[in-house]
Amino acid sequence: MATRKHRSATVTDGKGGRCFFNESREMQAKGTSSRQGSRAGALALLLITTLYSGFVSAHGRESLEEDSCVRRIGENMVHLSAYQPQFEPTAQYCTEIPKGGDTFLVIDLVDPAMRDMQIGMKVVRGTSEEDETVAQLSPAYHPDGVIQGQTSLDQGLYTVFITAEGVPPLRYQYPLRVQMINYAEIFRAAVGPLIALLLLAVLGYKLMKSPRVQRWRSSRKP
Repeated sequence: MATRKHRSATVTDGKGGRCFFNESREMQAKGTSSRQGSRAGALALLLITTLYSGFVSAHGRESLEEDSCVRRIGENMVHLSAYQPQFEPTAQYCTEIPKGGDTFLVIDLVDPAMRDMQIGMKVVRGTSEEDETVAQLSPAYHPDGVIQGQTSLDQGLYTVFITAEGVPPLRYQYPLRVQMINYAEIFRAAVGPLIALLLLAVLGYKLMKSPRVQRWRSSRKP
C-alpha cells in the first residue's frame, strides 16, 4: 500500500458549530487557542505523519488482515492508529491508550474504493452512539485515503464509530480504553510463566519421589 499524506479535518462539535477536530472540548468552549499550542500541535502532526507513513509502507494487505487494529466488512477495510507524542513520541496504540490527554487518531481507508464514499466519524464516551459525543466528523470524501484528527480523552471507556455511506452503508467501531488496567492482557502475560512454574513443580515432585532420589536420600541419612 502506497504512502499517503494526511490532512486536518473540519468537524461539528455536536452543537451545530464548526470546529477543528484537533481542538479539545475545553478549547472549543473558550473559542481560542494559544499560538504555542498550535505550533506544538503542528509539530506533533508532522511527527505522526512521518511515523504513520513508515507504518503504512511496511505493512502489506496480508499483514493488515491479521492486524487487530483492522476492521473489515466484505472487501472494505479500515485501520486505526492512536498516538500520544507528548508522552511517547514514537509509540503507536490502537484500542488500549495508556494515558489520558491529547490523543491523535488516524484512520486509514485501506481499500481505494472507500475514497469514493462519504465517511463520517464519531467518538463517544461510552459504548453506544447515544452516549456523550466527544468529537464528530461530518460525512465527507477523503481522496487521500486518510482521516486524521486530535481530541482530548480523559480516563475511561470510549468508542469510535466510523460510517461509510455506501450501499449498503458500512459501519465500523473500535472500543478505546484510556488509562485503564487491561486485566485480560495481564492474565495472558502471566499464563506462560504460571504454566512453566507448575510444570517445574510437578517435575520436581516426581524427581523427589523417584527411586534413585529416594535411595540417595536414604544413603545420606546418618
